[in-house]
Amino acid sequence: MGAPRAAGSRLLALCVLCASMLMVILDGTIVTVALPTIQDDLGFSASGLAWVVNAYLVAFGGLLLLAGRMGDLVGRRRVFVAGLVLFTVASLLCGLATGAGTLIAARFVQGVGGALSSSVVLGMIVVAFPEPREQARAIGVFSFVGAAGASIGLLAGGLLVETLTWHWIFFVNVPIGAVAVALSLRVLPAERGLGLRAGADAPGAVLVTAGLMLGVYTIVSTADAGWASARTIGLGALALALLAAFAARQATAAHPLLPPRLFSSRPLTVANIVQALMAGGLFAFQFVLALFLQRVLGYGPAETGLAFLPIAATIGAFSLGLSGRLAHRFGAGLVLLPGLVLLAVGLWLLSRLAPDAAYATDVLPVAVVLGCGGGLTLPALTQLSMTGVPPDDAGLASGLANTTLQVGGALGLAVLTTMAAWRTGNAADGGAGPAATLTAGYHLTWIGGAVLMVTGLLLTVVFLRPISRGAEADDRPGDDRRGRSGDDG
Repeated sequence: MGAPRAAGSRLLALCVLCASMLMVILDGTIVTVALPTIQDDLGFSASGLAWVVNAYLVAFGGLLLLAGRMGDLVGRRRVFVAGLVLFTVASLLCGLATGAGTLIAARFVQGVGGALSSSVVLGMIVVAFPEPREQARAIGVFSFVGAAGASIGLLAGGLLVETLTWHWIFFVNVPIGAVAVALSLRVLPAERGLGLRAGADAPGAVLVTAGLMLGVYTIVSTADAGWASARTIGLGALALALLAAFAARQATAAHPLLPPRLFSSRPLTVANIVQALMAGGLFAFQFVLALFLQRVLGYGPAETGLAFLPIAATIGAFSLGLSGRLAHRFGAGLVLLPGLVLLAVGLWLLSRLAPDAAYATDVLPVAVVLGCGGGLTLPALTQLSMTGVPPDDAGLASGLANTTLQVGGALGLAVLTTMAAWRTGNAADGGAGPAATLTAGYHLTWIGGAVLMVTGLLLTVVFLRPISRGAEADDRPGDDRRGRSGDDG
């Protein structure tokens, strides 16, 4: 469906797609280190400040699936560019905000734009690089951008806040977004799409968008309401009911928004489940490690960002080179196994950190282990999540993969940080000092993350057998010729 033909054109298209994705991912973390300054400047309450992040997450996580399918129906480039324009304009409004309400509203619009643009990126990459070896490399680049962007965002946010003002964490998106839009119109192929009649399931769209948005809202609100509150239980039940109604609708709709045939690929189904588990552990790991470095070890915002760079560098070294070659040689399913083992071991090692830990001897070695694990698992899961997907459904599968990543990450972050708060409270009641009580809570979060990785490992072993490269190729329904070609290498 309209992939760029020339190798140079495809490479430039990959650069544009990944750069745009990096901008969206950076925005998800760059705000974190600026929150205290924003609170002081705009007069946010403690509970209201969380919605600078939550407003973005609700829109972003709630619209990914619908945006991905819309890319298939009306053209992926059209949806991608529309999202970039919306994201760029909203970034300008965020930077110009002079009140709390204005900033939260602009962040919600930013989330809408981020969902539109990022939901179709993976689908466009897979279509542009159909040859297995090239596709593995392109996915490695995409995975590195996704993983490294979070770490780079912490560093960039700290530097911008310390050297300029918090407004610039949003203003920097404006020129980048403008250039990305201009290049997208030049190098990305125009697509007609399948047409709205091929899958314009309006009731299904309303159900899934409402269910996902309400689900994400419920998750991020637990910090204030608590998990056992009537509000959380009621909203959670309603979100599940909406999603259940959506699933029932897809089984009977003439043109389903999420065709059940998509899940006939076992690698795709299992990869999305494992990705949700892994995202839950990694989102919480990153958030809590940043707190540990600042609150326990006394790091500043810029120092915290620098502390994360070895993780990003290690992920890059693996995902940009080794991971793709291993996946092409042995299959993504097999590469996933040692990656999950390394992540589980790294998180367990973090749970052994003492309040007086030294970065060079205690934190850095573990960061390298986690980087190696991320560099193996992220490209493998991304590749598996697109296995068995015909080009006409590439946007939908891309949106689904992003949805499981964001929703799984939000749920894992909420659950594991709640566990940390509970453990910290108990330690404080026992008379431990501030550093020791905080560290005790962080330990429990990292142990919980390790458990999620082990669970993903077990699912991979049980449900992705045989996990040879040839078996993955054979699990591509309706694409036997491509599978045999992949086997021949």
